[in-house]
Amino acid sequence: MTEPRTDRYSWRLMQTGQPLERVAGAARTPQSREVVVEIAGCGVCHTDIGFFDGDVATNAGLPIVLGHEISGRVVETGEDAADWMGKDVLVMAVIPCGDCAMCAAGAGNLCSSRMSPGNDLDGGFATHIVVPATGVAAVETLPAEYELADLSVVADAVTTPLQAVRRAVVGPGDFAVVVGVGGIGTYALQIAAASGATAVAIDIDDAKLDALLDYGAAATVNSRGLNPREVRDKVREHAKTLGMPRTGWKIFETSGTAPGQETAFGLLGQSGTLAVVGFTMDKITIRLSNLMAFNATVFGTWGCPPERYPEAIELVTSGQIEVLPFTRKVPMSEVAAVLEAAHAGSDPRRTILIP
Repeated sequence: MTEPRTDRYSWRLMQTGQPLERVAGAARTPQSREVVVEIAGCGVCHTDIGFFDGDVATNAGLPIVLGHEISGRVVETGEDAADWMGKDVLVMAVIPCGDCAMCAAGAGNLCSSRMSPGNDLDGGFATHIVVPATGVAAVETLPAEYELADLSVVADAVTTPLQAVRRAVVGPGDFAVVVGVGGIGTYALQIAAASGATAVAIDIDDAKLDALLDYGAAATVNSRGLNPREVRDKVREHAKTLGMPRTGWKIFETSGTAPGQETAFGLLGQSGTLAVVGFTMDKITIRLSNLMAFNATVFGTWGCPPERYPEAIELVTSGQIEVLPFTRKVPMSEVAAVLEAAHAGSDPRRTILIP
């Protein structure tokens, strides 16, 4: 296997908590069924911050190149992947093998051989990346106001909540509640609303909540200082005002925090559904018997199967959900400042790094 080319660069995590190092060398020569993607943009996700801080260990260990929200153009291919040459693509946040029983069943996100950029292999904080051809999805058209880099966040921030919303079978007449709208929750709410649901956003930041009133939120609740029961009561008031039932709610926990998870579980009522989309290492205490008493359903969701990527791309390129108001683009050379800002929470928008 050939070494990475030295005329390409990556920003590599050598030690947790320490600044990323700009290293010459990225994207070795592709092997059979592999492609090299010249990166247009790479989103910075909450998971990347966890890896950077050392709160969560990467599967591949260190050093590693972080970043799993990637868009770009295929500039080189190995054997059996030539059809991808020159195409604009998203790199999937969860890359399946394409051959196993789970992949054949349409559950490639649960493939036992799945890989994630920035976790199992070098990711998108780089100029180029080499990935299996089973891990790219074509971007056929771009709206006039979009650049290819803008779509990078679709690879996770849009596809992951799309999978959750579809598994929850959200449709017209449903009442959807999204807990935590600082990241993927932004898109979970938009997708639920685009699917016909009346959607309510919950967060502790008024600026994030107010922004979503123009992008699908029928109402909002600031949960700062409130206990789960108080939040539930406020949501019930909104449901009544909006003419929605008190039962059968579709709830999406996207904050990835212990308080958010407690709030989301507390919202469960008769025949309710809770999708756990955010991730935290923290533990919470809940009364599991509520599931029995309410005939409720709770499920977790991991990534998104390849089959949903075209729909996610279409939702954005058709204008059904908006990405641009909730993102910003920054040169990848400023990644140190970006990570510092992420810790400080100084900008609620999702950052897209541009090589």
